[in-house]
Amino acid sequence: MDCRRHIHFQGRVQGVGFRYKAVYLARMLGLTGWVRNEWDGTVTMEVQGRELLIDEMLRRLNQDRYIEISWIDTRQIPLEEERSFSVR
Repeated sequence: MDCRRHIHFQGRVQGVGFRYKAVYLARMLGLTGWVRNEWDGTVTMEVQGRELLIDEMLRRLNQDRYIEISWIDTRQIPLEEERSFSVR
């Protein structure tokens, strides 16, 4: 079953290729949504697809040797109509 999550990441998540790794993983896993850097050094993402695949994306992001996620805040939000995953 599909779901959509709004996720806020803290840690070493800017300047380490986080957004482009997220795009790569989302497209590979067939997920849609977007990711963007915030002014305070955090990253915000909305991602939609099968819950198992979203969890796999987060696991792989956390395994990247340059990315260091120290905290994640996530909440379920309503599904949206979209076709791709992009950087905002």
